[in-house]
Amino acid sequence: MPLVLRELITAQVTAMMRVLEQLSPGVAARLGADPFAALSTFTDLEVRLVPEAETGARPGNAGCSVAGVYIAEAVPPILGVAVSTSAGRRAFTVLHEFGHHLQQDQPTLAGVLLEQPDGGIALEDAACDAFAADILLPPSLVDRFIGARGPTAVQIVDLWQASVASRAAACVRAAQRLPSPGHIVLLNEEGKVSFATSIGLPPIARGSVQSDIGTVREALAGSGRAAGRTRVRYRDGIQGDELHAQVVPMGGYLLLVAVSDRAPWLDFAPPSPATGPVAPGWVCEHTECRHEFTPFEAPCRACGRPRCPECQRCQCAPRVSEQTCSRCFQRLPALMFATGSASCSECS
Repeated sequence: MPLVLRELITAQVTAMMRVLEQLSPGVAARLGADPFAALSTFTDLEVRLVPEAETGARPGNAGCSVAGVYIAEAVPPILGVAVSTSAGRRAFTVLHEFGHHLQQDQPTLAGVLLEQPDGGIALEDAACDAFAADILLPPSLVDRFIGARGPTAVQIVDLWQASVASRAAACVRAAQRLPSPGHIVLLNEEGKVSFATSIGLPPIARGSVQSDIGTVREALAGSGRAAGRTRVRYRDGIQGDELHAQVVPMGGYLLLVAVSDRAPWLDFAPPSPATGPVAPGWVCEHTECRHEFTPFEAPCRACGRPRCPECQRCQCAPRVSEQTCSRCFQRLPALMFATGSASCSECS
């Protein structure tokens, strides 16, 4: 999945909050108190608890960061949440999936996604995480635990323990305040990624195994705590650049915080040299692009092709349904066309 600028995510979430207030004044506070109860008042949505195995089966959901699924084509659209997760994680997941609904259902939000080179796939999922975390963890609470230097692993655990939010929500909220490119990762007792959020670096896949990387290996073998330099693992033996890392226990999980420089837990943390290995080359299959690149990310689970860093596309159809206007000839979200109309709402 391509990188998404932090500023772009923030702007999209701000727009989502504005649209939400227009749809139902005051609902953001109600969602923070009880997401399931608040969403039950939306007659154009259905919320379902489903087996976790069903949350990753759909092609458009393969890269989703949570154990949930949004089924836009259902009538009404369905927000599916894995029943096996904790109450806090279910709250974060249902808000994440509601974020998908907002962005795909509202023309102004869908239009922003369509402007992205990859059709908005990366921005949409990142904005869903940030939207859910913002609802559950208001700035006043985050300010109590995370200072100007950015989050340490201990501070993230303290934030989580002081709230009713999930570990994932605390991770996303903390990642918004990372001082430099980095990752915040939840690992189970086997070192497998339960949840990960990244800023300025390629994302780490949920379910990937990190048990053999330096600080995680040390933490698993000892008290659950470690600090040093490490390189996270992506796929096929590919590891990223060396990062400053810290690992602490987090309620039955391990929490890994890794940044390129300015680590908040160190007095001096300069950037490490880029030493990542080289992966095989690839040529973009879109005839209008044909960009040659090195695919470090895992191929798309739906089409099996890597995503081109130039045009940001694999071989999947766009996330948001599109239509070309017969008057302005722009490729626009289908939501901007009246039923049966060949011209968009701006040209009609």
